Amino acid sequence: MATHALGPVLDTTRNPKAQSLINAYKDRIRYSEKYCDDVNEYRHVILPKELKKLVPNRLMTESEWRSLGVQQSLGWEHYMVHAPELHVLCFRRPLPRSGI
Repeated sequence: MATHALGPVLDTTRNPKAQSLINAYKDRIRYSEKYCDDVNEYRHVILPKELKKLVPNRLMTESEWRSLGVQQSLGWEHYMVHAPELHVLCFRRPLPRSGI
């Protein structure tokens, strides 16, 4: 099994059962409105509870969360594990710097 600094790599692309489950529920993935502080833009993504068993209890790389059917523009980072509800993924990305 492949690993990276975060632990074992989540690879749903090589698991036909996982892919079937993701394809069945990907239309039910919900995206929050974006919200900001002075540094970052944030959003959370709510996966259907049926996909919860595919979510590792750790931060995911971009390729991992995309393999779960999450679709969003470039630059988002999975930055926090919401332990009570692993199917709620918390993302952030830096705000554009102005005046440069």
